[in-house]
Amino acid sequence: MMNVWIAMATAASAAYLLGSIPAGFLAGKLLQGIDIREHGSGSTGATNVLRTLGKGPALAVFLFDVGKGVAAILLARWLCQWLLGGETGAVQGAANDPDQWASWIIALAGLMVIVGHSRSLWLNFTGGKSIATGLGMLLAISWPVGLSGLAVFIIVLAIVRIVSLSSILAALTVMIVATLLALPLAYLILVYLGALYVIWRHKANVKRLLAGTEPRVGQKSSDQKNPGQKNPN
Repeated sequence: MMNVWIAMATAASAAYLLGSIPAGFLAGKLLQGIDIREHGSGSTGATNVLRTLGKGPALAVFLFDVGKGVAAILLARWLCQWLLGGETGAVQGAANDPDQWASWIIALAGLMVIVGHSRSLWLNFTGGKSIATGLGMLLAISWPVGLSGLAVFIIVLAIVRIVSLSSILAALTVMIVATLLALPLAYLILVYLGALYVIWRHKANVKRLLAGTEPRVGQKSSDQKNPGQKNPN
């Protein structure tokens, strides 16, 4: 049982620290010497990097953030295999089956990497919306679920060119697909909590969507920040 608690604490801590690596913030500092939280929407995610720094940095930040989500799950799986002997993380067998413990530990790591991205330890607990990091986590947990969310995001973005709406609909999609695929309970709870958390992170965007003021790709946000203005999130 001690190994279970060690694996849980280590996986959760490592996932949070991975998620906390502020790629968007670092890109702003390294490329233009700016705090990206004081520009555009104030987010450190790839969308605000695109608005502020351009396509190349945005793509790099996006891929890095996706990688954080994948890495957190792979690390949690390795820890479970090393400490518990569980390999797949699938819920099956008796209550003392290592794989059953592994699924919950991996799910906890998935949730913590999302929280780490949006509430970074290094940025006074600010950050991005966790879309890219959540995508990476989903691809590592269940690639059909991750790809379904990505497909909806791309299709909606191509039609309406609104990142927030695309993200929200993608989050709703992964909940539906995860349910239809009957993922193990731990993973299903992770998908639901992660998706709802991402939607909650878009609450300001939802207000602008309802008001018809949410910017499309290439437009400036109506709440664009001036240098020195604090990020409310």
